[in-house]
Amino acid sequence: MTDKRLLNYKSYLTGTLFILPAFVLFAVFILVPLVYGIVMSFTDYGGFNITPNFVGLDNYARLLQDDYFRVSLKNNFIYTLLFVPLTMLLALLSAIALNSILHLRKYLRMAFYFPQITSMVSVAIVWGLLFNPMSGPINHMLEAIGISNPPEWLMSSQWALLAVVIVAVWKSFGYYMIILLAGIQGIPEHLYESARLDGAGKLQQFFYITLPSLSPTLFMVLILTIINSFQVFDLVSVMTDGGPGRSTNVLVFRIFQEAFINYKMGYAAAMSTVLFLIIMVISLIQFRLEKKWVTY
Repeated sequence: MTDKRLLNYKSYLTGTLFILPAFVLFAVFILVPLVYGIVMSFTDYGGFNITPNFVGLDNYARLLQDDYFRVSLKNNFIYTLLFVPLTMLLALLSAIALNSILHLRKYLRMAFYFPQITSMVSVAIVWGLLFNPMSGPINHMLEAIGISNPPEWLMSSQWALLAVVIVAVWKSFGYYMIILLAGIQGIPEHLYESARLDGAGKLQQFFYITLPSLSPTLFMVLILTIINSFQVFDLVSVMTDGGPGRSTNVLVFRIFQEAFINYKMGYAAAMSTVLFLIIMVISLIQFRLEKKWVTY
């Protein structure tokens, strides 16, 4: 009995030592800043006052009356509703197409993934030039196919957010495509062989084999894309600076403005806490609905 307890203790100690470095990094760079940010949200810390004062829920009460915050929240939800389905659809279609290609799969996979490893600032600058309403090639191409009044894109409050979404989808879908491609290639081939013997066509195989078998991977991609959509910052900062007007001002960019331009750190921390709660609630809802459509 003593030897068994000693063996269990050694196993527990070994496992703890293996996860300790990762836990220390998590605590230092995620857990401690998270707790510190939540605590700061109850103060009037502004970057210059060394001893911030406790203000209770004043920052959160101010959020309810802040029209700028409501606009940023609305813009972020619109961005999410556009970015998530477009990215997932394009990634899924690309993964299915690449799975059926044998000879060029390696090169196409690299080409689709390449935007993901490109600097976001470089991408934003190049696409900003492409979307230029006067000299950009995108509008020249639209005019060439008969569209006499093409959108003004980044200079228009109606089109600027859509332009940011287009760039974000182009840059991100290759990463999720690789994940979905791995999921598709992990589906047992005998399922398709049995379906073909039963007379199932390509469309039936997709809906009754591919999608159900791929649902755990799709669920993970859904979680990742939604979290990614609420963290968009650099594209907005470089391409539009939150404009025109407030049409592309999203939550993280608004937090940046309050913290590092207006030096209202406590108020920005309250915004960050609300953003954290939004992501957490959406994730919890997804995990509750997971059982209805995810097949393991």
